[in-house]
Amino acid sequence: MKHKFHDNFLPKLARSGCFQFKIAMFFLLFANLNLATSPDVYGQIASTASTTARVTGNSATANPRDLMYQDLAASASGLNKQNELLKKLVKTVGPSVAHIEAKKRQKSTVTNGSSANARRPVVVEEAGSGIVIEHSDNYYVITNYHVIESAGISDIRIEVNGRIYSPSRLVHDRQTDLSVIALSSKDLIPCRIGKSKTVEIGDFVVAIGSPFGLSHSVSYGIISALNRHDLDLGPQGVNYQDFMQTDAAINPGNSGGPLINLRGEIIGINTAIASNSGGNDGIGFSIPMDMVMRIVTDLIELGKVQRGFLGVSLDSNYTYEKATSMGLNVAYGAMVTRVTARSPAADAGLRVGDVILEFNGEKVKNDSLLVTNVSLMPINSIVPIKIFRRGEISLIDININNREAFSFNQ
Repeated sequence: MKHKFHDNFLPKLARSGCFQFKIAMFFLLFANLNLATSPDVYGQIASTASTTARVTGNSATANPRDLMYQDLAASASGLNKQNELLKKLVKTVGPSVAHIEAKKRQKSTVTNGSSANARRPVVVEEAGSGIVIEHSDNYYVITNYHVIESAGISDIRIEVNGRIYSPSRLVHDRQTDLSVIALSSKDLIPCRIGKSKTVEIGDFVVAIGSPFGLSHSVSYGIISALNRHDLDLGPQGVNYQDFMQTDAAINPGNSGGPLINLRGEIIGINTAIASNSGGNDGIGFSIPMDMVMRIVTDLIELGKVQRGFLGVSLDSNYTYEKATSMGLNVAYGAMVTRVTARSPAADAGLRVGDVILEFNGEKVKNDSLLVTNVSLMPINSIVPIKIFRRGEISLIDININNREAFSFNQ
């Protein structure tokens, strides 16, 4: 199945009527149920039942249809509480969600025999989403890099809480598909950041974004999986992956928008979908907020990302069968195949053939996630690792270095 970014080249076409979208009213059912449970409406139902009974001449027997509606209204009270929570959540978080429109310049793929026309860039309008954060008394919008890729400052239009803003600065990290847009205004409402580390499979979540250019559209679902990695995300790719998976409806235009827990906290940035149709097939991917804030803080403060470095190459084909052949009866870990000279790994005494079982107190599920976790560690932090070597398990402390300090091709 092809994994795709939420590239949305449709907002202009949608506004011009070239496409017609069937928009499902998200809270229609809940709204009807809420109406039915209010005291006034309940009284009207009861009054109607009484009136019907009098008309039929049998005051002791209510109309069966009225009794069915009364039972339905009583059963709806529990759902009405959920409806109220969702409405409060959207009202609270909505003012911190940005609608982004960008004019992106791309190479022409159409030729008519003229080399000049072939080289002429094509301007494509794309819509996406973002969230407002505050950092050191300044305001920024976080979004996906692919939403504004190749767009200049003057090509980006941001709408937040009914007002239009222009960027004052752009900084990107292509390797995680994150961008930060600085805004000079001081009248914005920042969102509240949650801890994605505490997220569990089955947690209820809400997504807000601009699918097909329709800003501030709301959907909901659950976290359906964690630690998704090695996804094929197009030519630009994403080198560091640790996605949360959700079945909340995510479509082209949701990119950069928030995934929200029931406390109104942002726990992820919606980034990609797995789809055979190009639209929502019930599998969306969101960058965990702990990872987002680690990257964004560096982008704001340093203008670039400092990534942690261990100094090992790992066996991408390490399997449980290989582990058991070494006398290790666990299905997790990452096996070292090379140690870089004068690296943190070399200084700590790691050797080829060692299996890293735990990193910073957490099990190493596979080589890809270990690389991502190492990259997110603060520079010069001391991290404990648990290794398996020749039938014995031992603990080693390792000093995480800056990847830029090494001269090899990164």
